[in-house]
Amino acid sequence: MNVTRRKFIQITGASAAGLAVSGLGFDLTPIKSHAQMLKTKYAKETTTICCYCAVGCGAIVHTSKKGDGRVINIEGDPDHVINRGSLCSKGAALSQLTENENRLLEPMYRAPYSKKWEKVSWDWALTEIAKRVKKTRDASFEHKNAKRQVVNRTTDIVSIGSSALDNEECWIYQAMVRALGLVYVEHQARI
Repeated sequence: MNVTRRKFIQITGASAAGLAVSGLGFDLTPIKSHAQMLKTKYAKETTTICCYCAVGCGAIVHTSKKGDGRVINIEGDPDHVINRGSLCSKGAALSQLTENENRLLEPMYRAPYSKKWEKVSWDWALTEIAKRVKKTRDASFEHKNAKRQVVNRTTDIVSIGSSALDNEECWIYQAMVRALGLVYVEHQARI
């Protein structure tokens, strides 16, 4: 057999590679695979809209059926017309809204000049907000302007909308604050 120098190097390299691979302990006998059960198999599946920005991406939230309502998994909704199954980093972290020990679950109130926050009831908080809005509106309501034109407005209350609302909720919210006479109605679409 006529072996050239080039052929000798090729055979030597192939032999060395074969010995190296055989020394790793590869076993080519058939194996039996064991698949794990998906953590979402017995979960309740709910579609929702991401609340982080005004894009309105669809998400599928899997929650526990044990009664505690814990979020197990969040993924993009492939049937949603906006995101078609993809989520940004904020949308993928939606579970942090509920699975967070620092999340406030009750309204908190800090009295004027106080240095500490106190837990209050929802009834007290909503009643107090309504009283203060009415008091400010009544004190600052302007029926006619300097030209004697009917304006029915208040300029002492400002509204900044939320990006967590969809279009229909924004319309209802704006209709409500306009009915109160607010002129300064803004919206923040990105957080």
